[in-house]
Amino acid sequence: MKRRDSLKALALTAISSGTLLQSCEPKQTAAPSSDAKAGISSIDRHPFELARDQKLLTEKFFDDHEMNTIKVLIDIIIPKDEASGSATDAGVHDFIEFIVKDMPRHQLPLRGGLKWLDNQCLKNHNNVFINCSSSQQLALVDAIAYPEKAAPEMKQGVAFFNLLRDLTATGFFTSEIGLKDLGYAGNKPNRWDGVPQDVLEQYGLSYDERTLKESVKWDDEG
Repeated sequence: MKRRDSLKALALTAISSGTLLQSCEPKQTAAPSSDAKAGISSIDRHPFELARDQKLLTEKFFDDHEMNTIKVLIDIIIPKDEASGSATDAGVHDFIEFIVKDMPRHQLPLRGGLKWLDNQCLKNHNNVFINCSSSQQLALVDAIAYPEKAAPEMKQGVAFFNLLRDLTATGFFTSEIGLKDLGYAGNKPNRWDGVPQDVLEQYGLSYDERTLKESVKWDDEG
């Protein structure tokens, strides 16, 4: 299974079960701004919920270095390809910034994981993660991306990357770009063409002109 297909399955499972993101309604766009920046919708939300979300949007959790590291990581997880844009194109970094403020339990694991990542790179390459070469970055990601293969000393990195990958998949595949990548068209009204002609003939029935015009053929005229 291709990596993007695996992440689709992961995201769909998390979204359908509601276990990962129970309190948010993500709808990112490629160029997020204001409320859309973090996927906030005013539909079916109480005024106090909107006020809280607006307050969270004015706050900042990740510093610039941490956010730049997140951008590199999420684009490694979901890079741009021939089908769609990357995780950063979908605004997943803004989604993650909002989520850690909306769900503070994610703050320590993510911030701690980012520091762990830099410490590993400083120890092995004398550089922080975002200043390492692409091959060095990918080598470290590979060392923590597969829990069953990871060395025991990589345990913290594995836990961090699992969480970041879950958030990235959920943020991406609930964004406008991700939904198009999934091929999800949304809810649409069914078209009814009426009772089949052979059934009508069997019972000696037929539609009158008014019914044909106003009911059965409404979709053709609309």
